[in-house]
Amino acid sequence: MKVLRTASAKTSSHPLQTGLTFDWIRLTAELKKILDPQRVISKPEELLVYECDGLVSYRQRPALVVLPRTTEEVAQVVKLCSRYQVPFVARGSGTGLSGGALPVENSVVIATTLMKQILEIDLDNRCMVVQPGVINTWITQAVAAQGYFYAPDPSSQSVCSIGGNVAENSGGVHCLKYGVTANHILGLTVVLPDGEVVCWGGKLPEMPGYDWVGLFVGSEGTLGIATEITLRLLKAPAQVQVLLADFDSVEAAGSTVSDIIAAGIIPAGLEIMDNFSINAVEDVVQLGYYPRDAAAILLVEVDGLELEVEEAGQQVRALCFKNGARQVQVASDPEERARVWKGRKAAFAAMGKLSPNYYVQDGVIPRSQLAFVLKEIERLSREYGYPVANVFHAGDGNLHPLILYDESVPGSLEQVEKLGGEILKLCVRLGGSISGEHGIGADKRCYMPEMFTPADLESMQWVRQVFDPQHIANPGKIFPTPRTCGESAHAHSQPEWQGIPVF
Repeated sequence: MKVLRTASAKTSSHPLQTGLTFDWIRLTAELKKILDPQRVISKPEELLVYECDGLVSYRQRPALVVLPRTTEEVAQVVKLCSRYQVPFVARGSGTGLSGGALPVENSVVIATTLMKQILEIDLDNRCMVVQPGVINTWITQAVAAQGYFYAPDPSSQSVCSIGGNVAENSGGVHCLKYGVTANHILGLTVVLPDGEVVCWGGKLPEMPGYDWVGLFVGSEGTLGIATEITLRLLKAPAQVQVLLADFDSVEAAGSTVSDIIAAGIIPAGLEIMDNFSINAVEDVVQLGYYPRDAAAILLVEVDGLELEVEEAGQQVRALCFKNGARQVQVASDPEERARVWKGRKAAFAAMGKLSPNYYVQDGVIPRSQLAFVLKEIERLSREYGYPVANVFHAGDGNLHPLILYDESVPGSLEQVEKLGGEILKLCVRLGGSISGEHGIGADKRCYMPEMFTPADLESMQWVRQVFDPQHIANPGKIFPTPRTCGESAHAHSQPEWQGIPVF
C-alpha cells in the first residue's frame, strides 16, 4: 500500500457533544478557501438537487455541497470534516437506487461531478485511469476505435459515474459472463475519512499483500472516497449476436435460462422482461421488437469468435423452441443490437408511463428457484394490492421487481416497503442475497440480519471502525440500527454522528 504524504488530521470534541453552537459560517468560509466560492453550495434552493439519489422517496437536505476537481481538494475537504467531526457523503451522478448517497442531517455532500477527466489510456496494459465523475459509457467510447471496451454496463450507464459504480459494485446486463465492477478495478487512489491519501493496487491484475481494492469496492462510501480509478479494458469480441425469444409464460422463459446454462453456454447477457415491462417499454421507446402479447421475452447475447457465436446461437434457438418459444429474432448488426438492448435498458424509466411512482428492489436467487420466486412475487402482489413488473438479469438470478404505487395515497409507501422487504426475505430463504448490484444504502440496511449473524455484522463494523473511527464517512448506511427501516429512511432527526456508532 502506497501512502502519499499528508498532514495528520486533528480531532476535537464535536460541538453538539460539548453544548456549543456549531459555526457553519466558519466551516463554509474555510471550505471556500480550499475551493473557489462557486464550488461551495449553501443556498437552500440549490441544495434541493442533492437531497436524494435515484431512490427519490427518501429525502434529506444536506447543510453544504462541495464540488472538488482533484484528489488534493477532496483530501483537504475531508480533513476539514474530520477536524470538525462533521459527516460527509460522497455523491456521483445520483443514480443509485438504495439511498447510498442520501445525505444525513447537518452533513457535507462531496459531489464528484466535476472530477470527469480520463487521466490515462494504456492499451499496452489494457487499462485506463479515470476520475470518479467519468460517465460509464465514456470509457468504451474512448477506446472503441482501437477495438477495446469496458464490460460493466448498468442500465443507467449513459448517466451513471464510475465512482458510484465502484461504491455500489454495480453490475449490468453483461455481468453473467464478464462479472461486476469488482472484477474490472485494478487500482484506486482513495481519500480516507481522516483525509489521508492512499494508493492501492496498480496496473497489474494481481498484487501482493492484502486486497485493499477488493475491500473498498462495494463499501458504499463508508471507507473513504475514490478519486482515481484504474479500470481493466477488454478486447472487443470478433462477433456478437443477440437473440430475442418470446414466450407464453415467464416460467418457460426461466426454464430456457436454466437449459442454456446447463448446456455449457455462457452468454454475455441473459435477460427476462415480463408482459408488464414489455408494454411499458413499447409505449415509451416504440421499438417494434417486443411483442406486446408475450407473457415474457428472453434476451440472449452470445459473443466470441465467428464460428463459436454461430454454433452457440443455433443451440440457443433450439433450446428456446424446445421450451415453447413462439418466435426467435436474431440481431447481428451493431445498430440493430443496440436497438434491441435499448428497450431493456429503458425499462426502469418506462415505468413512469404506467405509474406516478415505483419502488425497485434488487434481490438475488439461485437460477433453479426462478419459476417459484416469480409465482411468489405474483402472490405477494395480489396480497398487498400493488402491481409488480419484473425485469431481471436472469443468468445470475438478479431480480429487479418494480412495485408500482401512488405516493400521494397515505400509507402507500410504507406498504410498498413491506412488500419489497418480503421479496428480499424470500430471496434469502432460498439461498440468495438482498442485493446483487444496487447496494444496501439506507433502504435495505434493516434486512442485513436476514443474511448475517450478529457476529458477522460486528466483524464488518470493526473493519469500518478501523478506517473511520469518528464514524463520519457516509454514516447510517449498510448496517442496521435500533430504528426500523421506515424510520431510518425517512427521518434523520437524531444523526448517528452525534453519538457512538452502533455495533
